[in-house]
Amino acid sequence: MVGRPRDLGGHEPRAVQRALALLESAARLGSGATAKDIAALADIPPATAYRLLNILVADGYLVRIADLSGFALGRRTRELAGAAAEPTPVDNSVLLEELREQLRFGVYLASFAENRIRLVDRDPDHELSGERTLVTAVHASAVGKLLLASRPELAEAPLRKVTAHTITDGDELELELSRIRRGEPAREVDEIRVGRSAVAVPIHDAERCVVGALAAIGPTGRLSVDDVDLVALLREYAERIVAPTMSKAS
Repeated sequence: MVGRPRDLGGHEPRAVQRALALLESAARLGSGATAKDIAALADIPPATAYRLLNILVADGYLVRIADLSGFALGRRTRELAGAAAEPTPVDNSVLLEELREQLRFGVYLASFAENRIRLVDRDPDHELSGERTLVTAVHASAVGKLLLASRPELAEAPLRKVTAHTITDGDELELELSRIRRGEPAREVDEIRVGRSAVAVPIHDAERCVVGALAAIGPTGRLSVDDVDLVALLREYAERIVAPTMSKAS
């Protein structure tokens, strides 16, 4: 029999806020996010985060992935999401055209279907040279680094030097990938082609798994990979893009 709910104590509202922050961080990081990365993104002390994560798992809001190395959203969280009103159908091409009108850089949509990068929407007003290198030397591109952040086993060794600026040290690359897992955008400066930079943010599916990327690519010096307004704009549109259509390459 369910007992009467007791009044919330002084610390319990804070605990609820922290639990919600952990859920939000787990959703942003995607399936397989570690407790350490979730705690860091939510800015919650690890000991507190581990305790709350265990409660969220026990209550079905989170689940541990098969190898116990990280977490994914659970059944009860998906049920809450499914209870929302049916969204208005979204046309990705319309969204991308709207975004391109606001930027002076090329905007590209990529999918990670079958663990491969596919450009599914290319910017018609910006020629993209070196596309083959972008999709094969994944450690050197912003889009590829997003893929590796969620699937590090895809990194080939030794790392190929595409330009003098390409990261070929495994530890240095892992440090960059760990920043992406904590919620930072993926960055690329002169690593695929000298004189070209890019910044990319993840596209998530309904279960918040990383299934693609939205990237801005432009000349080094004009496109700043640390431009917070650019990153915020990319994130805004990445959240609105419909992931299922991304399995169809254009």
